[in-house]
Amino acid sequence: MEYFLDMDEQFSREENAQYVLLPIPYDATSTFQKGADKGPQAIIDASDSIELYDVNTETEAYTAGIYTDKYLYDFSSPEAMAESVYKRVSHFLQRGKSIGVLGGEHSVSIGAIRAVSEKFENLSVLQIDAHADLRESYHGSKNNHACVMRRAQEVANVVQVGIRSICTEEMDAVVEENLFYAHKIRHDKDWMQKVMNRLGNNVYLTIDLDGLDPSVLPATGTPLPGGLFWYDLIDLLELLFQTKKVVAFDVVELCPLPDSKASDALAAVLTYKIISWMEKYRK
Repeated sequence: MEYFLDMDEQFSREENAQYVLLPIPYDATSTFQKGADKGPQAIIDASDSIELYDVNTETEAYTAGIYTDKYLYDFSSPEAMAESVYKRVSHFLQRGKSIGVLGGEHSVSIGAIRAVSEKFENLSVLQIDAHADLRESYHGSKNNHACVMRRAQEVANVVQVGIRSICTEEMDAVVEENLFYAHKIRHDKDWMQKVMNRLGNNVYLTIDLDGLDPSVLPATGTPLPGGLFWYDLIDLLELLFQTKKVVAFDVVELCPLPDSKASDALAAVLTYKIISWMEKYRK
């Protein structure tokens, strides 16, 4: 594993970095297509193709330093994984770093969200996703990928965007005013502002890449039609960074395809744009 972006090595050192990326190659509880454990490395590899100047923010955020962490996690069970991620994220938060997590399946977010909620009061979670992920337990674990937002609800206000798949069991956990179904927002020109109105000031951003339409990003474990398009997502994020403080983020559920790197490149560009927005508004 090398570091994120094709930048001078001085900007990749932990001691110089404002930003820490934690690649978590975990894919033990996914139930359709496997391969999300290959996602973090695919994002890092694809980041070599990115220009260091970001045109949206007109910044070179890499100069603030981006450290790519090592793989230091216990994958013996979903519970052990969540706890080890919690400890590692807490470690960097205590050192004043800004955190980004690269998945891996969506369950890697559980420990990260819990750690961030202890650092930042009144945390909101903005979830971009095709699936609600609100099951209490799934396949014998409360830390399954299908339970991520149920665990997040225990520590934060959760706002869900792009959802187009949900089971009856999850409906008991739905907060109606915080759920923005994909089929409804396409008819609502004000939906982005309504999302902002449901968020507090401190936001953890979690992006399951299947929240995007598979015509935009096919390389994910559970693709579903009817998702967000690239500029839907970019416009939403731009408004988010203009109006809220994004304190940490993750990009998860990239399941790389053997014959195409387009999805890997999208995930890498998205990761750098998020860091670029964080840096622009941090200053």
